[in-house]
Amino acid sequence: MRIPEPDNHSNLSSSYDFVSEAGPSCVTLDKASHSNGINKENGYSAPVSNGTTSNGSPTMGNGLAKHSSSIMRVSLPGTTLYDDPYLDREEFVRLVIQSLRDVGYIESAATLEAESGYSLEAPEVSEFRQHILRGAWADAEHLLVELGVTDADALLDARFLIGKQKYLELLEARKTTAALQVLRNDLAPYSTSSEQEELHVLSSLMMCSDPQDLRRRASWDGASGISRRQLLDDLQHYIPSSTMIPQRRFSTLLTQSREYQRLRCLYHNSAVDPSSSSLFSDHTCDKESFPRITTTILEVHSDEVWNVAWSHDGTHLASASKDKTAIIWRIGLEAEPSSRDCIAEFILRDHPYALGCLAWSLDDSILSTSADNLILLWNTKTGALMKTLENHGETVSALVWLPDGSGFMSGSLDRKIIFWDMEGELRESWNDIAIRVTDAAVTPDVRRLVAVGMGYNPPPALGTLARANVRDASPPIVSNGNGNAVGPRSPENRMIIYDLKTGQVELSVHMEGELTSVKISEDSRYALINHAPDEIHLWDLQEFRLARKFTGQRQGHHVIRSCFGGIDGNFVISGSEDRNVYVWHRDTGTLLEVLDGHGLGSVNSVAWNPRNKRMFASCSDDNTIRVWEAPVSAGELLRGFGISASEPEMIGKGKGKVKQPWTYNDGGL
Repeated sequence: MRIPEPDNHSNLSSSYDFVSEAGPSCVTLDKASHSNGINKENGYSAPVSNGTTSNGSPTMGNGLAKHSSSIMRVSLPGTTLYDDPYLDREEFVRLVIQSLRDVGYIESAATLEAESGYSLEAPEVSEFRQHILRGAWADAEHLLVELGVTDADALLDARFLIGKQKYLELLEARKTTAALQVLRNDLAPYSTSSEQEELHVLSSLMMCSDPQDLRRRASWDGASGISRRQLLDDLQHYIPSSTMIPQRRFSTLLTQSREYQRLRCLYHNSAVDPSSSSLFSDHTCDKESFPRITTTILEVHSDEVWNVAWSHDGTHLASASKDKTAIIWRIGLEAEPSSRDCIAEFILRDHPYALGCLAWSLDDSILSTSADNLILLWNTKTGALMKTLENHGETVSALVWLPDGSGFMSGSLDRKIIFWDMEGELRESWNDIAIRVTDAAVTPDVRRLVAVGMGYNPPPALGTLARANVRDASPPIVSNGNGNAVGPRSPENRMIIYDLKTGQVELSVHMEGELTSVKISEDSRYALINHAPDEIHLWDLQEFRLARKFTGQRQGHHVIRSCFGGIDGNFVISGSEDRNVYVWHRDTGTLLEVLDGHGLGSVNSVAWNPRNKRMFASCSDDNTIRVWEAPVSAGELLRGFGISASEPEMIGKGKGKVKQPWTYNDGGL
């Protein structure tokens, strides 16, 4: 958008055949004519006044004083920036002008407008913005067409948004009669079929008892808040961006660039640090800071370890084993692995069968475990058994504490999902669901429950398969969460997404192969599902589609559990039947690491520390649990394991010896 040519253009403009390599263009500034003050009105930076400078001098459009005609205009060849055909020079300069104004360099912005010949925006745009911020609704509506809102539907939507703001402000001011007229004359005629329901909600606001009640029920912060600024942002969708540039557009582009670099950084696992972030260099994370070295080996279990879970504060790790015990480990907070205190704080022995599932309450005061059809609740401060629940008829395959703190849920092969309160009292039971649940998870936003499992087949005769071991079973037998056989394979393996509040099915997807594990990302966007044979599926819960597959690991006969990991949940990590741990980049599917170190058998489960994003744990058929971290330095790590520094081949292979035997406090249990 060019500034209108002044009358004496021929005497004041200057044309250049080349661009100077360095230094600013020669300009003449009348400093007395400029104002460097900013008027903060409803949160927006603007010139001191609309149409005049602080000393009353007339302006052109956006507060650009006419004295700027004394600045020599620079004419450059072409229309693009540098040699890039995709970067338009005018767009770039206008964004620079906007950014200069945003941060308070008003004179510099005016100078750039005069020198380049590009105006930030037309006078009508500035007028429209001021009309909205000052509540001059009729004037704002009048300018919509001039600003390029010519589509009939878009014009109706824009007018509806303005009318809605006007209506709410009148109600807030207790001008009910005037608000009713707006509802009838401004909103009802402009409402589309999709807005009829909203119109009913708006009309119900007439009954609000006071302005505070109105703001609460309308989820609106009032005329004195940021609602008018938000209205401008909403109206921006209907006005061409070349006419009215979105606010802080340069900042948005830089944020997008930073996000793109983060997504391209395969080993990204560092928190955003403004002090170390620079526009002068691209973001990158060092591979050496990725957790790929075993720093701790926990050896107390006497049989295969099938599951592990970190406490929410990251200081304790719980493990579940085929040896019929669960162990609560205390993992010291010391950064140096060689000095860290790792102790089996409690060994929970009162399980009649092998353990399959375990989960921590939100405050880490309770650990729930499952042994066949039983659920046991343990006090994590004393190691005492608090309660045993026997409501399920078959193996409990899923335990999840609800993110809202209201209790926990359990899923079972008996086709039941049961919701319990904090004390273990039954709240609700979903019976006879479509699958024999093999795992389930609740989204952190508490909106959905995702369950995976097998289609229902009549169970075999009691006792024929109930205690068979999957590792000795014939191929038609599949394993449940604790390694026991559960019956013949069903072709109807499914993932089912439920609305957690209503219990209604939102999506039911048939899948080939057994589904043994499901985890949800922290943003509630993705579900990660272990899928035999040899695949992990990433499902997009917003778009209800398969987003990605991860391959490389081995899974065909045993229950393997995966999880998300890293500072942004941008890693996918899984155990495998080939005794390795596999790590992928979530958004690209790139296989980053294959970590060995465990002994013979499957790596059954992995868990990423929720507080220390450079630490995760894995458990295996070799009866051990391994804690993996980024090496502090090769020499320190080797000394921590009592290994000579002349043996660097140990680094990077997940191998190492414990410095001393791990001790535990039995607690008399």
